[in-house]
Amino acid sequence: MRTALYPGSFDPVTNGHIDIIKRAAAIFDHLIVAVAVNKKKQALFSLDERLEMLHEVVSDIAGVEVASFGGLLVKYARENGVSAIVKGLRAISDFEFELQMASTNHKLEPGIETLFMMTSNEYSFLSSSMVKEIAGYGASVACMVPPYVERRLREKLDREA
Repeated sequence: MRTALYPGSFDPVTNGHIDIIKRAAAIFDHLIVAVAVNKKKQALFSLDERLEMLHEVVSDIAGVEVASFGGLLVKYARENGVSAIVKGLRAISDFEFELQMASTNHKLEPGIETLFMMTSNEYSFLSSSMVKEIAGYGASVACMVPPYVERRLREKLDREA
């Protein structure tokens, strides 16, 4: 069985993320969508909230597992039998950083490949940061996130206002 790992902060999960998840799930037998715990980043949603939202929006995609991890990505990948790490790219600006990370990961764990997937054109502008900023101003993000995520985002921002 070919297992891939799609890591990210998913704060919150966007339609761009879901685009990559669906396409990667069609290529691999098993896809682990893993929320990375990064203590350097200040997340809007807690780890549990991000996991719960991911579970909700990928529940109908066959072969997808939702998990979380802390520490080195390649260590988690090795421990879970992952043969490829999937990274979504929106623009050339993403490539430089992701190439550096992929090269480092390959040096640490040569048996695990990194697969870059360009997001579909309709989501190439989309980022979780942008979604949070737009929603923070009270504008609709319905075209950027699943309805469930938009509802959770609105609830979270209304509570914090």
